[in-house]
Amino acid sequence: MTTWHWVRHGPTHAKTFVGWRDIPADLSDTATLARLDAHLPQDALMISSDLSRCVATADVLGSARRRRLPHDAGLRELHFGVWDGMHFTEVAKRDPELSRAYWETPGTIRAPGGESWNEAAARIDAVVDRMNMAHPEAHIIAVAHFGAILTQVQRALEVSAYEAMAHKIDNLSVTQITHVEGRWQVQGINHTP
Repeated sequence: MTTWHWVRHGPTHAKTFVGWRDIPADLSDTATLARLDAHLPQDALMISSDLSRCVATADVLGSARRRRLPHDAGLRELHFGVWDGMHFTEVAKRDPELSRAYWETPGTIRAPGGESWNEAAARIDAVVDRMNMAHPEAHIIAVAHFGAILTQVQRALEVSAYEAMAHKIDNLSVTQITHVEGRWQVQGINHTP
């Protein structure tokens, strides 16, 4: 059984779409980070998205007993293309029908210059599948993004993307999902230690 501990990176305080744009996380809440660190298994592998907000969060959670794996671009957030850096109201004004469809019927609809939910899920699934094969009995801490975590919630619960997006994933929360013999089980979503 592989147990995934999905951790959403520290807050960015951005009020705009943040996908592949690389902005830092605010890691000043040392008390929350200490509780999160204590909650996570010490004897675990740790991997993160290659974007700095995840790398820095993983650095804070790193310990001598946790084996750090190379950052993986496959764990990046959804790619919002030209919407990245825009406020929701700007996106709605620029692409009213497309932006509404992107959130209300996620799946094959792409952000302009970006990717669809299904494309992002396939990218993230490939990393997870590779890790499950390489580490079938491990605890894996994956420091990633809102959308990346929700693709795995969708996969494990076997629900639509729209249903998966109804789940809240707070910064510095843990979503625990296990994989055993091809089956997924959600142990907890959005737990804040």
